[in-house]
Amino acid sequence: MQKNRSLFIAIGLLTLQVSFYYSLRFFPSTVESLYSTGVYPFISKAMRLGLGWVPFSFGDLVYSVAIIMVIRWLWLSKRDLISFSRHARGRAGKRYTQLFLSLNIILALFHCMWGFNYYREPLHEVLELDNKYSTEELKAVVYQLVFTSNKLHEQLQKTDSLPVTFTRSQSEIFDLAPIAFKNIDHIYPALDYGNSSIKESLLTMPLSYMGYSGYLNPLTGEAQTNAWINNYKTPVLTLHEMSHQLGFAKENEANFIAIIAGMNHDDLHFQYSASIFALRYCINELYLKDPKAYEEIRPLIRDGVFENYKELQDFWSQYKGVIEEVSQVTYDTYLKANNQPGGMETYSYVVALIVNYYK
Repeated sequence: MQKNRSLFIAIGLLTLQVSFYYSLRFFPSTVESLYSTGVYPFISKAMRLGLGWVPFSFGDLVYSVAIIMVIRWLWLSKRDLISFSRHARGRAGKRYTQLFLSLNIILALFHCMWGFNYYREPLHEVLELDNKYSTEELKAVVYQLVFTSNKLHEQLQKTDSLPVTFTRSQSEIFDLAPIAFKNIDHIYPALDYGNSSIKESLLTMPLSYMGYSGYLNPLTGEAQTNAWINNYKTPVLTLHEMSHQLGFAKENEANFIAIIAGMNHDDLHFQYSASIFALRYCINELYLKDPKAYEEIRPLIRDGVFENYKELQDFWSQYKGVIEEVSQVTYDTYLKANNQPGGMETYSYVVALIVNYYK
């Protein structure tokens, strides 16, 4: 018992940590005031200032080294972890103690550097928006988005059956993206972005096969994008990851912030990217709620808009497989564990935010 005391302490600390994080979902206003709009903005800006100048993803290097170290540890520890002999029992206890202590440190760092944002107040409450809407309100907003999307498509592509072409490199988009947040920081003070730290992921190949467009490294504050994506999704994807940097941890809320930022950007390609991104969410929801209304509105949308959607579908179709399915299930579980009970289904919450913002 004495030999395993360190192990029991490590397990106890991990249990206390998890219990504490679970309890935070009942105190969103406290998290909002003390962390999300209190301490976190300073942490976020410091990380972007500290690593934004590095031309490559420092966080991806950290992940790569960490993966190698974990594999090495598992290889060296495999006999101790699975052996039941008396001789190996003491070494196994030390190995498990190392494991649980490491989990404690990683979990604490994750939450202190960014993860507490999962427990902040819902965005509709912060912006004083309703979180429910009627089908009629949804239809009205869909008509607005159709008009805006068609108008932008016409400005960028004269042939209504062709997609809008996105020719800028991701680095050029990264340089332009912060303008969007300067144009909307009057909506909510937390949208003041400051120094940027947006980079193409060094792990783009595994990222593609896992089905991810990008992610935020919570330990370095760097926003990573899938370097192989070069279509209508790229500008709004960049804004989405930047929204995570600002502390909007939930995917649906980051999507909404990206849409609002993009539609207020000075550049027409950013506006178009955000507009048809919002339109896709809303017409999909309208199809579920009122198929007849969807069939009436569908012919009003320029065919080129759907060609842009198809470009993205064609991109992801190359990487579909078991790895993508497993990663999506894993991510769904991750979302549920971090105060998003609906998992990936919570993405539809963005429609409620869009409708109540524009109605």
